[in-house]
Amino acid sequence: MSFTVSERSTLFFHKPPSVATFASVVGKKEGEGPYGKSFDRVESDAYFGQKTWESAESTMFKEAVTTAIEKGSFRTSDISFLASGDLLNQCTATGYAARRLNIPFLGLYGACSTMAESLFIAALLVSGGAKRALAATSSHFCSSERQFRFPLEYGSQRPPTSQWTVTGAGAVILESEGKGPYITCATAGKVIDAGVCDANNMGCAMAPAFCDTVVRHLSASKSKPTDYDLIISGDLGYTGKRVASDLLKQEYHINIDAVYSDCGCMIFDPKKQDVHSGGSGCGCSASMLAGYILPQMKKGHLNRVLFVATGALMSPTMSCQGESIPSIAHAIEFNNCV
Repeated sequence: MSFTVSERSTLFFHKPPSVATFASVVGKKEGEGPYGKSFDRVESDAYFGQKTWESAESTMFKEAVTTAIEKGSFRTSDISFLASGDLLNQCTATGYAARRLNIPFLGLYGACSTMAESLFIAALLVSGGAKRALAATSSHFCSSERQFRFPLEYGSQRPPTSQWTVTGAGAVILESEGKGPYITCATAGKVIDAGVCDANNMGCAMAPAFCDTVVRHLSASKSKPTDYDLIISGDLGYTGKRVASDLLKQEYHINIDAVYSDCGCMIFDPKKQDVHSGGSGCGCSASMLAGYILPQMKKGHLNRVLFVATGALMSPTMSCQGESIPSIAHAIEFNNCV
């Protein structure tokens, strides 16, 4: 076998897949944030030249994928598989983009955890014999608001715990040979329901799933938090990040604060940009990973990173029926050394 599975559902790759290239595309608001200069492209037109929000997201996703391919001087025929998804029904943005890419496509849905899920599948494919696989995902503020909450025209008020869905896309190409960074191991998440019913407080809903995955990953890898340069959650936001930190200390006696950050807390400037509890959406962690974290690893500024993307598996229909929000978190460990 090309990998070993621990009893805690952590995969250890015998020949770790290498990160070949990566690319990120974001919207205007994200480009005005602290990491605006890190992204490959910042688009000022929220429609990305299209007529609808959904087509705009699809165009943005395709731009991230093709940029990652071009940065590696690859052709689409050099990519064996595209593992990707988004927040929309039937993976609309990625599916409609894939019809123009001519790459074998595996559509995935993990809500905001989808980037980690995509990387998990892509790493398995490369470990299993594929020469290259591309992991990618996207989200768009306007298309997500229309599907999960209210159309923008409604002008609804947002409570302090709500997060701003990031307009962004990230793409990462993994290959069987390369100089790294490498994906050395990965932990699949469990669906955990903390009983939170408020769709405007997804950070609290997702925090327990993040903690469960982190604890299982640390145990399986026999690691402690300070072994990492960075442990980063997908998009718990300010509220969820505090809950996760407290929960780890109180329930598991683990303190990750010295190395812990959250993509939803990083991508916007809370003092200058009105985003309440920070960013969200699967494009949040995807664009931060491809725009900032992996470039920092390539430069040697970060050597070991635990990337834990979190997802609220909510359904607007079920929420209206009074159901709570089940959540999940997948962990991907990046390492410059193998």
